[in-house]
Amino acid sequence: MTTQAKQKSKRLERERKTVQKMILIYCKSMHHSPKGELCPDCQSLFDYASKRIDRCPFSWRKPTCARCPVHCYKPDQGEQIRNVMRYAGPRMLFRHPYLTIMHGIDSLRHMK
Repeated sequence: MTTQAKQKSKRLERERKTVQKMILIYCKSMHHSPKGELCPDCQSLFDYASKRIDRCPFSWRKPTCARCPVHCYKPDQGEQIRNVMRYAGPRMLFRHPYLTIMHGIDSLRHMK
């Protein structure tokens, strides 16, 4: 695997991990799921989000969802993920500071 391919893979994997951690925070608080586990609805949302990340037309250059010109989520899932992000976003800095900082950097990279 080339260096550029590794960077691409790392970027998308970090994006997926960030979404997973946000859904875990939301699910534990709202659905009282055991730590590290998702309820069936949240697992379904994570699976859907993972597919959207895999199929993103921007690939590893994808902007953060808030800055994306393409709305690839179906309306229902889009509303669900917005609720998750609204709730978990402020809590991410304290629970997963590295992912939060990298997400901020990714957001700034794509401000063209």
